[in-house]
Amino acid sequence: QVQLVESGGGLVQAGGSLRLSCAASGSIFSLVLMGWHRQAPGKQRELVAVIFSGGSTVYADSVKGRFTISRDAAENTVYLQMNSLEPEDTAVYYCHSIANHGMAYWGKGTLVTVSS
Repeated sequence: QVQLVESGGGLVQAGGSLRLSCAASGSIFSLVLMGWHRQAPGKQRELVAVIFSGGSTVYADSVKGRFTISRDAAENTVYLQMNSLEPEDTAVYYCHSIANHGMAYWGKGTLVTVSS
């Protein structure tokens, strides 16, 4: 089992920045990737960014150049640095991970609100 706890959401003005954190605990040795999804009101959940165990990253086109995913292996934590935030980035951001046996894990989410 893996537990994921997000933090760092909040209210920010357009053009501002936030950093989200996701702390993982449990069977973290089995994880092959960790990342972030988001779900805006009335929309489907979508991938934002992923970091693989080898360090490679993938970003949604909508956040490329603005968001950066990184990890601190010693702290078992993944970060999402969000710059140049836009009202369209308003959503609940969920941390997720996938283990080598295929099980997916999700955090409870943290709300990011970007005002115009």
